[in-house]
Amino acid sequence: MSTTERILHSVLFEIFALALVVPIAIWFTGHGVGEMAAVGIGLSLYTVTWNYFYNLGFDNYFGEDRTKRSLKLRVVHALGFEGGLVFVTVPVVAWFLGITIWQSLMLEAVFLVVFFFYAIIFNWLFDWARSKFYGQRAKA
Repeated sequence: MSTTERILHSVLFEIFALALVVPIAIWFTGHGVGEMAAVGIGLSLYTVTWNYFYNLGFDNYFGEDRTKRSLKLRVVHALGFEGGLVFVTVPVVAWFLGITIWQSLMLEAVFLVVFFFYAIIFNWLFDWARSKFYGQRAKA
């Protein structure tokens, strides 16, 4: 993928993620919309950066042809991505929301489950749409 495609991928990933996560976080924590939106946006900025560099490294190691990736490799990709986020997000969220590390870890556990499936589905759909877009451009 080009740099532009990687940035588009990361930004779209986070926009759809915020729409999914903020309501879940409000329900799960009881914190207000403003607080959870601030946490979500802050973590999204971090995650966009992590997403770009993680996917760049993953693609360099496992190859650029993302459309031919197996479900097993997509699961490994999602686990690695989410695992890399936990080390930063848990203490930051605990500090910002004034909750314990344990409570933050439980909140993160909910997000890990949601994002595990979200990341697999989003990446699969993104890769499919990308292959269709380039397939149509090549035929034109």
